[in-house]
Amino acid sequence: MEQQQGWTVNDMPDLTGKIVVVTGGNSGLGLEAARRFARKGAHLVLACRDLVKAAVAVEIIRSESVGARVDSLPLDLASLASVREFASRFVAHYSQLDLLCNNAGVMALPYRKTVDGFEMQFGTNHLGHFALTGLLLDRLLTTPGARVVNVSSGAHRMGKIRFDDLQWERGYRKWAAYGQSKLANLLFTYELQRRLERAAKGLLSVAAHPGYAATNLQAAGPRMEGSSFLERFSEWSNSLFAQSAAMGALPILYAATMPDVRGGDYIGPDGFAEMHGYPRKVRSNALSRDTEVARRLWEESERLTGVRFAQLE
Repeated sequence: MEQQQGWTVNDMPDLTGKIVVVTGGNSGLGLEAARRFARKGAHLVLACRDLVKAAVAVEIIRSESVGARVDSLPLDLASLASVREFASRFVAHYSQLDLLCNNAGVMALPYRKTVDGFEMQFGTNHLGHFALTGLLLDRLLTTPGARVVNVSSGAHRMGKIRFDDLQWERGYRKWAAYGQSKLANLLFTYELQRRLERAAKGLLSVAAHPGYAATNLQAAGPRMEGSSFLERFSEWSNSLFAQSAAMGALPILYAATMPDVRGGDYIGPDGFAEMHGYPRKVRSNALSRDTEVARRLWEESERLTGVRFAQLE
């Protein structure tokens, strides 16, 4: 029996007139999502650390979607100064923000710190996006129907928020640190939605995860460690077991555009163990929904970044 196909990019609504920011939009899932947003008429702003790669991505998108409106602005999520500069530039040039897609991330790196002294995975994947969202909140709140989509991972299930050592200065374990950062993405998503509802704001905060998708993310850590064996193994594993980046982007696109999405929803693949498949609403683990942990993480994130969501107080 032929398997019934699920939701695809053909089911996306028209996005003409919408302004969409995609962090890490120059490669992997970010580029796949950006290409699809552009084809549906969105005005794209690619927020990228490497502007040379961003320029290539812009040309790819324009070649596929004639007349596409695509801009790029520099953003290094591992630098709060860069996050503030991006937000300042965006606010100066754009009067609305319909979708903030917090997609960029790093995975399972050897121990590194951001320029602000945060463990790289926690600092980039969570704190950078937390600060960016807060700094763009005014634009989001004044744009009817706006959304924030945070890209998490099934790896959130291996995570724990180490309030006694958030920066992993003791006993660093790269995969556990990655799990903490992805758990933080979900805690932030749900806590933001709760605060939006208490403040009677219409902005939606939702999350998505791609399952096991083949991108350059898997090989980055081994490359930084100088392990050619692990780098080749990651590439081999991707080729055999991972779904395509195009399939991995579908949950992000669904979360970003579909009218049946509600605040606090989590979208992932519908296949076995949520590793492959078409997008559907899924459940994250109990820890990700712990309101006390979320409150503590929010307060600590405000303290570390210096960014407050005063509009929601």
